[in-house]
Amino acid sequence: MGLLAWVIMGLALWHFTIWLPDRSWGGIVGGLLGALAGAALLGLIIHGFSIPGRHTTHITTALEGIPGALIGMALVYAAGIRRERIARRQPQPARRRPGAA
Repeated sequence: MGLLAWVIMGLALWHFTIWLPDRSWGGIVGGLLGALAGAALLGLIIHGFSIPGRHTTHITTALEGIPGALIGMALVYAAGIRRERIARRQPQPARRRPGAA
């Protein structure tokens, strides 16, 4: 149940990315995967790589997913911006016109 709480919190926070420019690595799906993975990973780290069960899951368990989701989305967003900058620096190949020798 703890894993479900972390992932749902990441999903909830991901919905707020509609107000950001779509620069995430992988687009909106990349942002979603970053939020889910970040929330789950940080939740696992906090709990010593064990998942809280049904009776040990509380509201604080869900709140533990917030920093992980934000970190995951920030990493994916930074990777997307980095890829855009690298693509802008590389020269584009010359295009040939049809029929030109």
